Amino acid sequence: MLRNRLARHPLAVIVIAQLFGTSLWFSVNGVGLALSEAVALSDTGLGLLTMAVQAGFITGTLIIATTGLADRVRASRLFAIAAVTGAVINAGFILVAGDLHLGVTARFLTGLCLAGIYPLGMKLVVSWTPRYAGAALGWLVGMLTLGTALPHLLRGATFELPWQWPLLLASGLALVAAWLIHSLGDGPELPGPAPGGRPWAGLAAFGCGNFRASAFGYFGHCWELYAFWTLVPFLVGREIERLALGPGWLPWLAFAVIALGLPGCVWGGRISRWLSSFNVARLTLAISGTLCLLYPLLGDAPPLFLLALLAVWGLAVIADSPQFSALASATAPRARLGAALAIMNAIGFAMTLPAIALTTHFWSQQELGVMWWLLPGPVLGLLALHRMNRHALREI
Repeated sequence: MLRNRLARHPLAVIVIAQLFGTSLWFSVNGVGLALSEAVALSDTGLGLLTMAVQAGFITGTLIIATTGLADRVRASRLFAIAAVTGAVINAGFILVAGDLHLGVTARFLTGLCLAGIYPLGMKLVVSWTPRYAGAALGWLVGMLTLGTALPHLLRGATFELPWQWPLLLASGLALVAAWLIHSLGDGPELPGPAPGGRPWAGLAAFGCGNFRASAFGYFGHCWELYAFWTLVPFLVGREIERLALGPGWLPWLAFAVIALGLPGCVWGGRISRWLSSFNVARLTLAISGTLCLLYPLLGDAPPLFLLALLAVWGLAVIADSPQFSALASATAPRARLGAALAIMNAIGFAMTLPAIALTTHFWSQQELGVMWWLLPGPVLGLLALHRMNRHALREI
C-alpha cells in the first residue's frame, strides 16, 4: 500500500512536499526582472505583489485558526486542498499579470492557499516525528527556504524561455506536493480532529509566558526575514553590476543566497539536540542582526566580499525559525496546537508587511541604507528570548 511505503520515511515525504508547495510563494519574484520588462512593473509594484502574498497568508492563517479548521480538519486533507487550489491560482496569474490590481488579487489568493501548506506542514511534522521537533522542523523550514529560492532556480534554468515557464513549473510542483501529503495522511502522535472550539482558541496559548516569549521572538525574526528575501535580487543585482557580469547571473546567485538557508536550518536543527533550541535561536538571530547593522556601512567594500556576507546572512536569517517553532510547539496547549501555530504565523507574517513596504519603497533612495529598517526585528527577538524562563524549557 502506498501509504505504508510513504509512512516509512514520513519526514522526507513532508519536507519534499513542503519544498514543492512553497515554490508558489516567491514564484513571481523569481521572474521579477523579466516581468518588469514585459508589463512595465516597477519596484514598488513588485513589492505590492509580494505583500499581497503575505496578506493572503495572514488572512488564511487567521481563518483556519478562528474557525477551528486547523484542529477540526485533518492536516493532510487541508494541505492537499490548499496546494491544488494554490497551483491553479498561481498559473492563473499569467493571464492577469498585465493588470496590477488583478495581479495583486491573484497573489493574495495564492497566499491564502499557502496558509494551508506551511502551518499544517509544521503540525504534520510534529504528528509524525515529535521526539526531535527542533531537528525535524529544521528540515521543514529549510525546505520552505529552498521552496522560496526555487523560483530563482527555475528562472535560471529557463532564462532563455518566456517568463511564464517558471510559474507553470511551480504550479506543477504544488500538485505533486498535494498528492504526496494526501497519500501519506496524518501521523499518530496528535489527537484526531477536535469536534469544536471557540474562535480565537489559539490566543489562549499567549497566557503561557514561554509561548508568549517564543512567539515574540518569532515576530522579530519575521520582520527581518521576508524583507531580506525580497531584497536579495536587488542586493545581488547591485554587486553583479559592479562586477560587470551579465543579467543571467542574477537568478542563480539570488537562488544561492536564499537556498543557503536550507543548510542553516538543518545545521541549527542538529546542534539544537545538544545546544538547545533556545541557544540556537539566540545565536543565529544575533548573527543576522549584526549583519543588519554593519552591511550598509560596507557599501564600498569589494563586491565579492559583499556577496560572501550575503551568503552568511542567507545562512543565518532563517536558521532560528524552526527553533522558534519548536519552542512554540512545546509550550502551546496540545489540543489547540494547530490554532496556536496558525495565530503565531498570522501575527508574525503581519510583521513582514511594513518591513517589505519600507524597504522596497526606499530602495531607490537609500539603497543599502534600507537594511537598517530591518534591525528592530532581531533586537525585538533577542529581548523576547531574554525574558524566557529557561529553567522550564529543559531540553527544548
